[in-house]
Amino acid sequence: MNKLHAILLAIVAIVVIFLIATIVSPILIVAEDSTEDASIDMAAKFSIGGFEWVYPGSSMNAEGQTLHNVHINHPEDPYGAARDIITYSYGYTPHLIVSVNNDAAQAIFGSSIVDDIRANDGYYGYAGNGGVSGSMSRGDAVDTAMANNGANLFEIPIQILMGNVRFIPV
Repeated sequence: MNKLHAILLAIVAIVVIFLIATIVSPILIVAEDSTEDASIDMAAKFSIGGFEWVYPGSSMNAEGQTLHNVHINHPEDPYGAARDIITYSYGYTPHLIVSVNNDAAQAIFGSSIVDDIRANDGYYGYAGNGGVSGSMSRGDAVDTAMANNGANLFEIPIQILMGNVRFIPV
């Protein structure tokens, strides 16, 4: 079997696993930035019903701790804390978290993906780019950057094997 067939088979297996997992409960996909104490910068709920953005700064538990800071507030079990925050804030309990780090995002969506997102949402005063004023919500900024950059689907199984995309049962 050549490399292309192996990669395509891996992609199909990943899709099947995702679909089976979403029957049981939604999957929480988190974008983690290792340059910021491994904070969660963005998250999304993936289920049979579709894809829905989750904003880490406004997702909290009963104590007011945010999804953005789960690694700081709960270093012993950050993903269990993430599950609990999502349950408390949104009323559903993910049983699988998919963590994507910056290296994976850049490999899949291009080396400028993080800067494009920050530019589109005006992160820390970044100017807009590509005709975007820099005043988008984070979800719209991510949507726009991913659509403009396109996705290299062949990188997904490679990034999984490299550990840049991780599947965490919670």
